[in-house]
Amino acid sequence: MDKRNLAFGRTNFILLAVGMLVVIIGFVLMAGGGSDETHYDPSIFDAMRIKVAPVVCFVGFISMIYAIVHRQKDSDDNDPKESKAEQ
Repeated sequence: MDKRNLAFGRTNFILLAVGMLVVIIGFVLMAGGGSDETHYDPSIFDAMRIKVAPVVCFVGFISMIYAIVHRQKDSDDNDPKESKAEQ
C-alpha cells in the first residue's frame, strides 16, 4: 500500500500515543479514595484532584486533537530536481 494513501503517518501515531498517555495520567491523578457514609475524607477536595488533574487531561486532549490534524510535509513535492525529471 502506498504511504500517501494512509490517513496518519508515524508522527501522528506517536503524538496520539503521547496524548493518550497524558490523559491517562490525568485520570490517575483524579482517582483516589473517596468519602463514604460513615467517614468523611477531606482529600477529595485537594488541589491535585480539583485543579491539576483536569488541566493535565485537557492538555492531553488538546495534544490528541493536534495529532489528528497534523499534516506531514512532503519533501518530494518541494524538490525541483524530482519535478523536472518527471516531466
